[in-house]
Amino acid sequence: MDNVAKELMQELREERIEDKNFDLKKISDEEKELLLKTGIDLTGKSRCGFFFQKDHSIVHCQSLFDGAEIMDIDEARAKYGLEEYWWKALSPDKDVYTKRAAEHQEHGYFIRSFKDAKVVYPLQACLYLSEDKIAQDVHNIVIAEEGSELHIITGCAAGPKVRSGLHVGISEFYVKRGAKLTFTMIHNWAEEMAVRPRTAILVEKDAVFESNYICLLPAKDLQMYPTATLLGENAVATFNTVLLARPGSYMDTGARVILKQKGCRAEVISRTVSTGGTIIARGHLIGEASGVKAHLECKGLLLSPTGRIHAIPELEGRTSDLDMSHEAAVGKIAKEEIEYLMARGLSEEEATSLIIKGFLSLDIEGLPEELKKEIDNLLTEIDKEAM
Repeated sequence: MDNVAKELMQELREERIEDKNFDLKKISDEEKELLLKTGIDLTGKSRCGFFFQKDHSIVHCQSLFDGAEIMDIDEARAKYGLEEYWWKALSPDKDVYTKRAAEHQEHGYFIRSFKDAKVVYPLQACLYLSEDKIAQDVHNIVIAEEGSELHIITGCAAGPKVRSGLHVGISEFYVKRGAKLTFTMIHNWAEEMAVRPRTAILVEKDAVFESNYICLLPAKDLQMYPTATLLGENAVATFNTVLLARPGSYMDTGARVILKQKGCRAEVISRTVSTGGTIIARGHLIGEASGVKAHLECKGLLLSPTGRIHAIPELEGRTSDLDMSHEAAVGKIAKEEIEYLMARGLSEEEATSLIIKGFLSLDIEGLPEELKKEIDNLLTEIDKEAM
């Protein structure tokens, strides 16, 4: 086990806090502002469902669309059994964190879109820590049934009084034949948090999985490496990652895609900026069938001599007649770019800010316009703080 997480686990309080009478209206303005920076709107506007877990309690869960359901994972297991999904995409013996979640799991969410349903507005789920020095271990299952379309935005955050803690999140995604699932995750953790998501995705024939991960606020130790397995012909997986590592942050992230059938496609793209923290940007593409296409792109911007960006692209071809490529680049802001913008009336700080925002702004296809606006607003707010 890595030392940072081990030390935190020794310090964390293990009691399970139950607060079933918690009212969303009791959340302070400070907390609401914090949650908005994770894409979570407590008003529920432009949402068709909402799941909120505070520490170890489910405090709000509601679906507003007949074509989808969202509920506590324990309730879903009691109702449906879920034997064909529970720990089927991911093994509880994968590492110490999956084992921990299997032994200590407290809730998590279950989200499913029904066959052929088109869920235009996203469902939102929030995993929130309000207490300092506690561990949150959740297990989530998401299913996009055949021919359906589902958008989810997940915000993971620590409250203003939280400085340290451990979040272990197990997530299993099942994208059935011809379905499309877009999953956007925004992290807003405390400066001393250790974060360990463990994610696996199974994508069937003609199905599409799109992942967008954004972390622009401090996190002491983040480690995640989701794996998507493209099981059917013409299956598609896309991973977009945007990271800002400030001094003291350590972010080890990436994605692996296994292309098992003819016509499968994958793209793994990361945009990273270090203002003093460490970023390890990984990517691994495995082509197992002829006719597959995949691309890996890692670009990093290093803005501090104390920062570090390590790009690790891997391509693994296991058959002939495939097309896989990668591109990796790490550098600093070009002086001429700053001078160009300053010559047009911007200060050096404004010019630098504009360049950083443009670098981190990925053109993510398939997102609802409302969600795109929220992400753009988030980038603007975080950019002000970073500068």
